[in-house]
Amino acid sequence: MDTLQILLDFFTGYGYVAVFAVLLVCGFGVPIPEDITLVAGGVISGLGYTNVHYMFVVGMAGVLVGDGCMFMAGRIFGEKVLRFKPISRILTQERFEAVQEKFEKYGNWVLFVARFLPGLRSPIFITAGMTRRVPYWRFLLMDGFAALISVPVWVYLGYYGAANRDWLMMMVHRGQAGILSVVALLLLGVGFVWYRRRRMACVKK
Repeated sequence: MDTLQILLDFFTGYGYVAVFAVLLVCGFGVPIPEDITLVAGGVISGLGYTNVHYMFVVGMAGVLVGDGCMFMAGRIFGEKVLRFKPISRILTQERFEAVQEKFEKYGNWVLFVARFLPGLRSPIFITAGMTRRVPYWRFLLMDGFAALISVPVWVYLGYYGAANRDWLMMMVHRGQAGILSVVALLLLGVGFVWYRRRRMACVKK
């Protein structure tokens, strides 16, 4: 049985609570696809079990709380968190050093991009908390901005494709590529603005 069907069977019985709980454990690094979870939430709304607008809110809450827990684990426990086996499996010493290097190179924008990198999302958020260089409000701002791009796409896609599973799965694959394209364009735009401002500042000097 495919992941989507398993989630649908679970969600139809427990609704919003089930969707929130699964998104929470996704944030903890459990290998359940977050995009498919959100799509499944949208599907049960399309089938009449829940309200799609409430499901969007639940989806946002689930991903932000899950991500926030990872950030706070790093913030509160520091490097001690690496001794906790479930976390040490997703945040190896090599990954920890690689993520630190990304922060040095790209700054807080790493937090924005992390939302679209399932395998690196949790390690990046934990490391951000451990470094103590990112205030919690800024973490929520960057992560929330990214979530506002991905969460509504998956929830409403599931809602509108609830009656046509083949079309839905085709659009899920296209949506993944589409979201990455939008993120790439946003980053290019931000990079261009930053470069232009820096150049103007150099000219004024």
